[in-house]
Amino acid sequence: MALDYNVIGTRIKQARLAKNLTQEDLAEKIDVSVAFLSRVERGNSKINLKRLDQICNLLDVSEGYLLNGASSEQNNYLEKEFADLLKKCSPEKQKMIYNVAKTIAESD
Repeated sequence: MALDYNVIGTRIKQARLAKNLTQEDLAEKIDVSVAFLSRVERGNSKINLKRLDQICNLLDVSEGYLLNGASSEQNNYLEKEFADLLKKCSPEKQKMIYNVAKTIAESD
């Protein structure tokens, strides 16, 4: 599964804002430029594991959450991602996604 840097950047931004930090504050703490952090938050630049670990520690979020939305504190961590994805799809594609998800969910 490929990483979606747009989603990772959005999660970093949300976590930063939840901590009431500016881009300048966070950039200074992890020793990067504000321009670079801005590109990361927009998904235009990749971030290495060292910086990712620093960000997680400073913002009190897990690497799993930033990379794939997994959080041990949330049972519905993909709810928003699914809603956003479905909004971008035609009604026909929404129905197809629903049928696939239903088939997988009922296969237990």
